[in-house]
Amino acid sequence: MRISIVAVGRLRAGPEKTLLDDYLTRFDRTGRGLGLGPARVIEVEDKKNAGMGAEAGLLRKALPKGAVICTLDERGRLMSSPDFAQKLGNWRDAGRQDLALIIGGADGIDPSLRAEADFSISFGSMVWPHMLVRVMLAEQLYRAATILSGGPYHRV
Repeated sequence: MRISIVAVGRLRAGPEKTLLDDYLTRFDRTGRGLGLGPARVIEVEDKKNAGMGAEAGLLRKALPKGAVICTLDERGRLMSSPDFAQKLGNWRDAGRQDLALIIGGADGIDPSLRAEADFSISFGSMVWPHMLVRVMLAEQLYRAATILSGGPYHRV
């Protein structure tokens, strides 16, 4: 199952980009034998003053055809890492070819696009910088592949 992180805005060179690339490389290596990956980031233009509706249009155009659509949104479902791993495994086992994980811009995701999603995940009730969410999501993808491969998972 191919994974696309579809996000508003461009992530420039720096520590976040370095971490993102590292976790996606780890995910690709670990997930390959599990039928997960490759993972890629698709960035759409940050539409300053154009509103979430304009960003939603760009996000829709960037989605792989037929993909499972999953938004990252504070209203989404809180999940443990093993639950997220199981969700990915279930989509893969159901024969889904593509998963699109959507990260909105500074104002979030337009309600109409949220309504079209098959699923929504929350990283908690706190609001996180949307550029940092990419790194957090990539780490969770890597962790999910590790869990699905039978690797160790450390609970606090």
